[in-house]
Amino acid sequence: MNGNIEGTNKFLIPGSVVLAGILIAGAVMWNNIHPAAPVAQGQQAGQQAAAAAADISKVKIAGEPYIGAPNAPVVIAFWSDFQCPYCKAFETGGIPQITTPAALPDIIKNYVATGKAKVVFKDFAFLGQDSITDGEYARAMWKLYPDKYFDWRTAMYTAQDAEGDQGFGDAASVDQLNTTISGIDAAKVAADVVANKTAYDAAMNADRAEAQTQGVSATPSFVIGKRMIPGAQPYAAFQAAIDAVLK
Repeated sequence: MNGNIEGTNKFLIPGSVVLAGILIAGAVMWNNIHPAAPVAQGQQAGQQAAAAAADISKVKIAGEPYIGAPNAPVVIAFWSDFQCPYCKAFETGGIPQITTPAALPDIIKNYVATGKAKVVFKDFAFLGQDSITDGEYARAMWKLYPDKYFDWRTAMYTAQDAEGDQGFGDAASVDQLNTTISGIDAAKVAADVVANKTAYDAAMNADRAEAQTQGVSATPSFVIGKRMIPGAQPYAAFQAAIDAVLK
């Protein structure tokens, strides 16, 4: 099923940020977020004010990877980095030190699959060159195989290991992963990334700039209605935000 056709696409194709207040990774673990950069105390109030101004109507949706019905009444904008462990915790789980259950499967089951919401995937690549490379491959996958995008995305997070430019995540390892997914021509995807790198990088940079206008500065982060949700929070937090929009 093609994700560019009206109706629902596979799980309707989906596409790592939060209020960063603490620099040390161990200190932010309890919040289930990955700050993109240190935030001075004096800057926190400004970021919180920006988060209060979050507004999904001001987020670019057209052309971005997504899962769900094209005209679903609720849009969830989701900024992430493929190297971010907190993003993995939200999407698939499997991070021992993050015990919050993955919320995305329940969001898909109760809202995406029922036509009530769609999840739009936005890039916030900041953890190194692998993050940029993975984002480029994501753009190529959405362009070439939109009906495979969500399966591919899940496989990427399942394969995630050491954060940043070590272990899985460089072009060679992603190419190898792509050979294991039925219906994908790995060589075609790799060639598309090379041919369109400049355009894909520009699109990712635009996503990150847009995130900052919504108060997003860490991963994962979400905008639902006029609320910004930072971190791999429990499903109940997303349920409350989605239901508020549906009322």
